[in-house]
Amino acid sequence: MHDQNPLNKTCLSENNLKSPRNPEQKIIKRVIALEGDIIKTIGYKKKYVKVPHGHIWVEGDHHGHSFDSNAFGPVSLGLLHARATHILWPPQRWQKLQPMLPPERKPLQREQE
Repeated sequence: MHDQNPLNKTCLSENNLKSPRNPEQKIIKRVIALEGDIIKTIGYKKKYVKVPHGHIWVEGDHHGHSFDSNAFGPVSLGLLHARATHILWPPQRWQKLQPMLPPERKPLQREQE
């Protein structure tokens, strides 16, 4: 199923997307799960969510203090704008972003590719 998805499990990193609540606003979130994956949520209305076709599950790095899928649910791939590759500001934080999925946030079940 993931072969038609522009994302794959190797690019679960910071991504720039349009806010589902305000399309004029851009937000940067980490992709946690892809379509077909089952994820345990953090404070969402359902404890577990199977990410629907054409959607992703995104989360900020500050759990509980982030406006992310735990607040608004799965995000349409159509809102995905770009992939963040570096932190540029403030200068003391300059770095390349590495694709990383926190172990405690891995999907509970991933559909076979």
